[in-house]
Amino acid sequence: MTDHGPQPVERELPTEEARDLISLVRELIEREIKPRAAEEEAAGRFPRELFTLLSESGLLGLVHPEEFGGGDQPYEVYLQVLEELAAARLTVGLGVSVHTLACHALAGYGSKEQLAEHLPAMLGGGLLGAYCLSEPSSGSDAAGLTTRATRDGDTWTLEGTKAWITHGGIADFYAVLARTGPERTRGISAFLVPADAPGLSAAAPEHKMGMAGSPTSQIHLDGVRVPDARRIGEEGQGFAIALSALDAGRLGIAACAVGVAQAALDEALAYTAQRRQFGRPIADFQGLRFMLADMATQIEAGRALYLTAARLRDAGRPFSKQAAMAKLFCTDAAMRITTDAVQLLGGYGYTVDFPVERYMREAKVLQIVEGTNQIQRVVIARALAGPEVG
Repeated sequence: MTDHGPQPVERELPTEEARDLISLVRELIEREIKPRAAEEEAAGRFPRELFTLLSESGLLGLVHPEEFGGGDQPYEVYLQVLEELAAARLTVGLGVSVHTLACHALAGYGSKEQLAEHLPAMLGGGLLGAYCLSEPSSGSDAAGLTTRATRDGDTWTLEGTKAWITHGGIADFYAVLARTGPERTRGISAFLVPADAPGLSAAAPEHKMGMAGSPTSQIHLDGVRVPDARRIGEEGQGFAIALSALDAGRLGIAACAVGVAQAALDEALAYTAQRRQFGRPIADFQGLRFMLADMATQIEAGRALYLTAARLRDAGRPFSKQAAMAKLFCTDAAMRITTDAVQLLGGYGYTVDFPVERYMREAKVLQIVEGTNQIQRVVIARALAGPEVG
């Protein structure tokens, strides 16, 4: 068993270009991310300069059209890039996923003029985005949001508070969902709000059990004036835009979860191969070998599930149910796998000297963001059995 250990993931990629892209990402990870990941997370430091590099390298716009500075890559490739980044540092993988989510409304629903004016800078101009849907009293019930946008001629005034905003306070632009009418789902519109808009401010970052390097905060909108030219899509279309964004975002979270789980398995494999007890490596003991086998199986199953959903999306077919399944399965698996990795390392796994304790703390949030796993079960059950009665 001592000759065995963690190996690079063998990926199924559709083109030679995609294989070159993964190789580029792996080189960047080894050079720019891994050497500083543990230190920066412990210090609560967000790697803004790294995101500038990712932008310049085309990694913040992989799924968007080439004419606007994107990479024209299918989701099945983009998600595997996310997995690689998240395995190196979840703050980075999740950050790329959130930025892609923040670009979704404009890229998918913006006018030709809006796309030409804003999208190139968002994809390759060094900008960082944030997505503002949740509120202090409106999380799982997204249609219950109360942030309001009131129109006066060609200008909207935004009032309200958004909560749990990744990149809150450091983003350059915010995709904001606000109420523009009384209807629950048809009275919401989407706006692209610059971070320097007067009246927009961020609260102090939340103190979290994991992902200290990724700032999460409330965003206050106090009379923020936005021209109608920054309203994305039709008035009242915002909830539909938000749901489509969440379907895609859930796949991003699933891929990040598989990345964290893979990193935990790799650490467990390396440790159990070299740690000796009773005169032999502990990876020779059947009980631990079975744990490793179960961990690897769950990772492969999760990867296959998110790739199946991604290929449906790439083919233009419905994928909401599969996205919910992927998010549910992959994040639950990541929680189990990272917990098992801590167990496999014994006392060392409970110390900050090894990264598995960080992986376990980070995995927990993935069961919550982009819709809790209880909400994913609601989505899946509705697809199977229809809406609830009563």
